[in-house]
Amino acid sequence: MKAEPFCLGGVRVAPGQRKLIDLAIPALYAHTNLNIPAQVVHGRRPGPRLFVCAAIHGDEINGVEIIRRLVNIKALGRLHGTVIAVPVVNIYGFINQSRYLPDRRDLNRSFPGSDKGSLAARLAHVFLQQIAAVCTHGIDLHTGTIHRENLAQIRANLSDPETARMARAFPAPVMMNTSLLEGSLRKALAELGIPIIVYEAGEALRFDEIAIRAGVKGVVAVMRELGMLSQRRGSDPKLEPLVARASGWIRAPQSGILRSTTGLGTRVEADQLLGIVSDPFGEREGEVRAPAAGVIVGRTNLPLVNEGEALYHLARFESPGAAADTVEAFQFEFDPATDQRVPEEPPIV
Repeated sequence: MKAEPFCLGGVRVAPGQRKLIDLAIPALYAHTNLNIPAQVVHGRRPGPRLFVCAAIHGDEINGVEIIRRLVNIKALGRLHGTVIAVPVVNIYGFINQSRYLPDRRDLNRSFPGSDKGSLAARLAHVFLQQIAAVCTHGIDLHTGTIHRENLAQIRANLSDPETARMARAFPAPVMMNTSLLEGSLRKALAELGIPIIVYEAGEALRFDEIAIRAGVKGVVAVMRELGMLSQRRGSDPKLEPLVARASGWIRAPQSGILRSTTGLGTRVEADQLLGIVSDPFGEREGEVRAPAAGVIVGRTNLPLVNEGEALYHLARFESPGAAADTVEAFQFEFDPATDQRVPEEPPIV
């Protein structure tokens, strides 16, 4: 059975064709026109319509590289369904290397948006109505905020069976069953009945080769799960993500300079020393200790901290040891130093 033509932004895409489509958004005050660039890859056969987007926060750039690699894989020539790839949603923030829009609003707290609202509301409205709402599934790519790094993880509403199916197909070591925040893209799509997962990995304004490699493989794995791509024969055993039963941030006991002794992905025991915060002379020091056993899934990379700032994101599991083993297997598989497969292109270093 042959697919029907697909239309986006008034542009017709024939089966077996791909097109780059620019969707107009409000211009800059310098009279410079701006667009959201989207590449549509339309398969010859019918199937799900999946959008993959990045840089909803304009400084989170790992996803931009993930999408660049994704749209160039040869397997898309045998695609069932349609992929809409949007590497930069928040083009305003991307230009300014900023998480936010020029009006200082967070785009991921501005959905579903409005065609008569603020700049953030109008951008959210264009993306939701013209791209996300015409799809059957979605993957949103994120990183940690500036100076904060996240272990590769999937965040999703696991109470929805289709969302949970997508989440479990993505080979990240950790899965977080997170609530739907007001104004988020996930909340807006949940109200439309469209399943979406969020992939978090790395740090803002930095490329992370491990996170990028895992992201490409994860998106492809979800596409295989949805029947958009054929399953590979004789593939490696699938990494099974472990669901965290709880998580929380451990905060600075005082202002000062952090000497961290705990890396991302480390398994820790209750009351284990994670780092020390001291003044520049070391006369006043405060220890940072784990309140419970778990795995560090996020941490600050900036040693200069104020009292109360988030330092370590601790996720707790039924079996912290099994979680640590999964993290280790993930690192071994995607680290260019240990990956035995021939890379399709040179790793970013």
